[in-house]
Amino acid sequence: MTPPTHDARPPYQQAAEAIRSEIKAGKIKPGEQLPSHRELQERFGIANMTARSALRVLREEGLIYTVQGRGSYVADVDIVALGEDGTIFLGQAKEAPHRRETDAGPASAASAGTLTEALLEVRDQLRTLNAEVQTLKREVAELKARQHP
Repeated sequence: MTPPTHDARPPYQQAAEAIRSEIKAGKIKPGEQLPSHRELQERFGIANMTARSALRVLREEGLIYTVQGRGSYVADVDIVALGEDGTIFLGQAKEAPHRRETDAGPASAASAGTLTEALLEVRDQLRTLNAEVQTLKREVAELKARQHP
């Protein structure tokens, strides 16, 4: 599917919008792998760097994440900040309220920062594991296909 020619936006923004729409519509679900750069190039009739730029935009929005050597995946929910009462805010970084150090004092802000960092590290580890699970599922499907032609 090629982006419409009457759209004045740069091709990378058009491609990003198409993928964003599929994610928001649930056609590509959290944890699912996105098409490769090459597949995006063919689908949208764009250059490799243009496909990379489209994915960069989505990554900056928090809609996808990339695992080096494995590909890009639809993000579940980003852990963004802790509220004054210790509530963990979930959602896109641009929409989440940010806690200032002065809200509850420096010591409380420091421990909130440590907890947030720990949660972000756990999230990244889960994403890496999810990528590995997706790879293993593909390998199992390929092995089954070879056994039962």
